[in-house]
Amino acid sequence: MKKRAIHIFPRFTNAEEIDLLRQKFDPLAGLIPFHLTLVYPFESTMTAEELQAHCMEALRGCQPFPLTLQGITGTPEWYLFLNVKQGNDGIIDLHDRLYSGPLRRFLYRKVTYIPHLTVGRLHNAEAFEAALDATQAFEHTFTCQVEEITVEVIEADESSTVEGTVRL
Repeated sequence: MKKRAIHIFPRFTNAEEIDLLRQKFDPLAGLIPFHLTLVYPFESTMTAEELQAHCMEALRGCQPFPLTLQGITGTPEWYLFLNVKQGNDGIIDLHDRLYSGPLRRFLYRKVTYIPHLTVGRLHNAEAFEAALDATQAFEHTFTCQVEEITVEVIEADESSTVEGTVRL
């Protein structure tokens, strides 16, 4: 049984600014590139081919769309998010389409899906408050075109291995 997730790995010209933030605040920074999660980690016996076929069918007719991220905010669970300013509806559409058919049973309905890019995971309130202070002046804007989604395998050490991509 493989543990997988489905993401958008955006390609920004100023991506190093996100990488610098994640190096400071996200313990997964060295294990997986920055991303927007469409399907959260799930364990399944689906083959790579079956999952690829599902993604292709679910995303049939989807077109590339612009994505803009800007502004850092926090969550009650001490995460730091880089917020979606443009492309929110497109991301939610991809999320909803992917959580159909064989992936429907993995949909976590206890929390509303809010598109974001995680740049920090803190372990206590003091570190979280310090990270919010440190990112207050972070006013970079990140833009790109979303053209594909990526299926990744999550390895035992939490690192990411690309299993496949589907173009929009």
